Amino acid sequence: MEEMTIKDIAKLCGVGISTVSRAINNHPDINPETKAMIMNTIEENGYIPNNSARNLKRTEAKSIAVLVKGMSNLFFSTMIKVMEEEIKKKKYTLVLHHVDFNEDEIDVALQLVKEKRLAGIIFLGGYFQHQEKLEKLQVPYILSTVSGPPENLNRTEYSSISVDDEAESFKMVNRLIELGHKKIAILSAVSEDESIGKLRLMGYKRALQAHQISVNERLIMPMRADMEQYSMQNGYAVTQALLESNEEFTALFAISDMLAIGACKAITDSGKRIPEDYSVAGFDGIQLGQYYNPSLTTIKQPIEEMAKATVKILYKVLSDHAEHKHQVFAAELIERDSTQKIK
Repeated sequence: MEEMTIKDIAKLCGVGISTVSRAINNHPDINPETKAMIMNTIEENGYIPNNSARNLKRTEAKSIAVLVKGMSNLFFSTMIKVMEEEIKKKKYTLVLHHVDFNEDEIDVALQLVKEKRLAGIIFLGGYFQHQEKLEKLQVPYILSTVSGPPENLNRTEYSSISVDDEAESFKMVNRLIELGHKKIAILSAVSEDESIGKLRLMGYKRALQAHQISVNERLIMPMRADMEQYSMQNGYAVTQALLESNEEFTALFAISDMLAIGACKAITDSGKRIPEDYSVAGFDGIQLGQYYNPSLTTIKQPIEEMAKATVKILYKVLSDHAEHKHQVFAAELIERDSTQKIK
């Protein structure tokens, strides 16, 4: 798909380039109806004005952007450090950009491409709710730690690195059932999450069904949409609501360690004990979980290996015009003090 230019917008609107420029820059010397028509055309066609024209003079883009979805997710900290080292080795510059939980990461990427003249993009996390926008990206990109998306995209047009989120979630819930738990709550993603959140919920349900345990919808607790996703604060608030509901459960599986740690705090603040009253398990394998008290049972992703593979695959696409690649890593179930067998 050709990148939309200001000339294209002018042609579609039947006006001059200077008129489009005045509309974009909110100039008072323009008919309001004409301005509205131009701005609607810009929105419909996904045109992003270039506010950094000096970048157009650059003949070769040598920057790779890493877009991190979620400001406080410690899972990404190690990955970013490794990626920065690997990107530097490849003679590229890392442009790190945090995407707020209520921002659309694809919109942010489209804007960065215009402003920074990027060579490539690494998405760390994200929901990809508006998948059709990805087709407008004019640079190679890789979805890192994001599995399963996007169903309607041609997999030859992008790369991905992930674990099998559905299978690893199944593994954890299956282990909780082996420990004797049948009433297992889950801290899940918001309904709009069509990537890892959806897959980890699917694994939870499949494990219950494999043991002929009915899925209790009242034990499926989505994160709060008004709080940062995958945060300890969100895990605390949702678990607090679960405890106040008086719905019976003996184990809680959170789809990230950050949520799980927040859940542990809510449980202990309520006067209950872990794991004596409730077993708690997470997903990711962040270092904080190992040193939390009680230490957290989790699914540990191979963070460093995934980070290195992310940069390697993207670099091959950039330097050698290699085909896009989709690599799935195995994760490890680590049992610690936050879970126990029902006595």
